[in-house]
Amino acid sequence: MQKNIKLKNINKMKAKFILAALMVAAVMTSCSDGGKKQLFNGKDLTGWVCVLDANSNVPTSEVYGVKDGNIHIVGQPFGYMRTAEKYGNYKMHVEWRWIGEGTNSGIFHRVQDGDKVWPNAIECQLCSGKAGDYVMLGGSKISEIECVGEFPVKDRNGDFEKPVGEWNVAEIRCQGNQITVYINGKLQNQCTCDSTEGYIALQSEGGPIEFRNVYIDK
Repeated sequence: MQKNIKLKNINKMKAKFILAALMVAAVMTSCSDGGKKQLFNGKDLTGWVCVLDANSNVPTSEVYGVKDGNIHIVGQPFGYMRTAEKYGNYKMHVEWRWIGEGTNSGIFHRVQDGDKVWPNAIECQLCSGKAGDYVMLGGSKISEIECVGEFPVKDRNGDFEKPVGEWNVAEIRCQGNQITVYINGKLQNQCTCDSTEGYIALQSEGGPIEFRNVYIDK
């Protein structure tokens, strides 16, 4: 009888230990994913603000949309879709591919208030054959080059794009006034800008392009 009671107590202790271990594992998993934020839900453009050139009479819904679970941007007229929320420090992950011919697009960081074409922002260029260049928009500046002219450019380090039609991966790290971009896992560019917070935007400028797996880690 006493032996059975001891066995029951041991089994209860084991059960409590296993339950505690599972709870700790769940908390650790939750903490590890706690900084990740999806910017695109795979269904619609909730959380995004769509902007087109002031001279355009085309509805934004004809330029920005969702097809087969991907963000689909027509490329004409010019404009951008930006997050409704501003962000400071983060690491962004985004995948893109060209539909048909490779043309022009970009990912804007540190986008400032005042929606217009083009806003004050630092563009990570996605122009086919030039992915990873930095383009200074709307009077934005970086310390690494002399920012003169309408669209100053800081060239990328090498070419790591995949052939047109294949998915590429961009990872952009914004920490304070530092911006670093990786294309397909390779370091492409770095700069020190004049802002530490802003919206994130995807550009319409050229031809059809798709984006997927758009998220940030804070």
